[in-house]
Amino acid sequence: FTLVFALTCLAAWAQQGPFVGTWKQNLAKSKYSPGPPPAQGNVTKIEAVPNGLKVTTTNNPPNAQGVSNSTEWTAYYDGKDYPMKDTSNAFDSNSLKKTGPRTLEAVSKKDGKVMRTSVWRVSADGKTLTRTMKGTNAQGQAISSTMVYDKQ
Repeated sequence: FTLVFALTCLAAWAQQGPFVGTWKQNLAKSKYSPGPPPAQGNVTKIEAVPNGLKVTTTNNPPNAQGVSNSTEWTAYYDGKDYPMKDTSNAFDSNSLKKTGPRTLEAVSKKDGKVMRTSVWRVSADGKTLTRTMKGTNAQGQAISSTMVYDKQ
């Protein structure tokens, strides 16, 4: 019985994975180029789906251009493009690839063109998610950011 219980718990933990949970952005630790950073951070809810993630980001404050944003998408770790709902209209698809036990790569596109590539890393203690992003904004400017999140 103990072995079955242990294996069941291990399987449940493995299904959940290190990314799953609610994450609140820590603006004091986040960096944006070009700046300035938003006035307040966003909240990202990550849910497990078989071999992938469902990600909902809400409460995004307006950016430097005064545009508010929220996104929702589900993608699988197969590198294929999946539809993204993005209220800013900057992206329309996203893909995922797992690159390690606590890391993944997400690629966001608009009309088939790569607009942003981000690497997500969860700390060894599972309390911090860091998303390092590089890409191009709607005006064609190079952008990069390091967004740090605390698990709630």
